[in-house]
Amino acid sequence: MQANLMLLLAAAIWGLGFVAQRLGMEHLGPYSFNGLRFLIGALSLLPLIWWYQRQGKLQQVDWKLLLWGAVPVGVLLFIAASLQQVGLLYTTAANAGFITGLYIVLVPLLGIFLKHKISANIWLGCAIAVSGLYILSVGDDFSVNFGDLLQLIGALFWAAHLLTIDHYSKKVPPILLACLQFVVCGVLSMLVAFSIETPTVTNALLAWKSVLYAGVVSVGIAYTLQVMAQKHAHPAHAAIILSLETVFAAIGGVWLLGEELSSRALTGCGLMLLGMLVSQLPLRWLLRSKAFT
Repeated sequence: MQANLMLLLAAAIWGLGFVAQRLGMEHLGPYSFNGLRFLIGALSLLPLIWWYQRQGKLQQVDWKLLLWGAVPVGVLLFIAASLQQVGLLYTTAANAGFITGLYIVLVPLLGIFLKHKISANIWLGCAIAVSGLYILSVGDDFSVNFGDLLQLIGALFWAAHLLTIDHYSKKVPPILLACLQFVVCGVLSMLVAFSIETPTVTNALLAWKSVLYAGVVSVGIAYTLQVMAQKHAHPAHAAIILSLETVFAAIGGVWLLGEELSSRALTGCGLMLLGMLVSQLPLRWLLRSKAFT
């Protein structure tokens, strides 16, 4: 129960992070915000790394492999986070949260290219989620919101990012890989920011609340909660609880940003969440569940 509560808190933190990302761009460009966010996030993981070191869990690290792994993982994170942040300029926090959450469905689908088996519940969940995405993002004239499109492309990169992390985390300490990927992403973001934006210390100070939340709380605290909780939580339960991030993004958008969700949007979001949940549960369990009788 305690592990599930920790995961729920992490999901709430990440969901409300979409609100911080929107508010932060009132003063900073998307790349400036991401650069500061991920560099601060990397620093916020240092206490957890120190604790791991004290526990003797960071012995015999293959630093060469770690550095080689951090580069592609960090680049994928940079692309995914950039698409998400720029997309937030054109869509709501609620839409961004739900569409980004599709990575839960896309990860196993991309696993086809790695010769992973795809179970029936994943195909069913994907079909439900896609129908929800259509209702949410495609207009009556079959036009697609530009921001939603960026979030969808970003979801593909989030899925690829998770698969790459899964590959390297089996060979190097995940906490070190996470910290270095944030550094790579932060540096790339700042390079782009200084090329096409005009970041200033004044603007950064004006956005300090959003930057600190996205960096310290979303990265440092939430990541620590996830790492600690997943030692004791069932993987399926963890995936389902963390998918509630999308719900918290919608709640935060309505509550803190004054966003409005039409009945059509609510239907689309509901179907997408259902698809995510179905994809994480064995089909036999779904058919036997009292919820379906």
